Amino acid sequence: MSRATATPERLTELLAAVRRGDEQAFAELYRCCSAHLYALLLRILQRRDWAEEALQDSFLKIWQKSETYEPARGAPLTWLLTIARYRALDLLRAKRPEVEMPEEGEEPPLSMADPTQDPLMRAQETEGVGRLTDCLRGLQEEQRRSLLLAYYEGYTHQELARVLRAPLGTVKSWVRRGLSRLRDCLESVGGGLER
Repeated sequence: MSRATATPERLTELLAAVRRGDEQAFAELYRCCSAHLYALLLRILQRRDWAEEALQDSFLKIWQKSETYEPARGAPLTWLLTIARYRALDLLRAKRPEVEMPEEGEEPPLSMADPTQDPLMRAQETEGVGRLTDCLRGLQEEQRRSLLLAYYEGYTHQELARVLRAPLGTVKSWVRRGLSRLRDCLESVGGGLER
């Protein structure tokens, strides 16, 4: 999946064009945002095939519901990610009814392990999530919040700066230092962080 860069202003323009039925704008929107949405879907669903299905469903919903986006109510990428998140939760309800879903407004858990997965692998995954959680707690508040928004919500550096009300350079520094501290912590407890 390609990941082009687009400003929030450009994404707003693209959504306005999609609202008018502009297929080229829709293709550009897909190029700009599909990687963000796919990353979120994969984190929630934990299966590539489900994440790919949910991504296609999400973009269909975006095409159909583009007229409901209101720039005054939030950043365009946040709106797109919200559509993807709800699609992921709907898919989980349909395919895995035994998994307890969060209430509306609550965040989905970081991992919803596949019950058919090997128990040893599931135990190792659970242990890894525990180490990650412990290491995240050890970060400064700004670093932790920046990392969670960037990697869990898919925020760009520019969006982080706006949401956190901090200069762009400061936000980049929080992310960079937070990643470095997180990597050091995980390596010290044997968890490693993918490079």
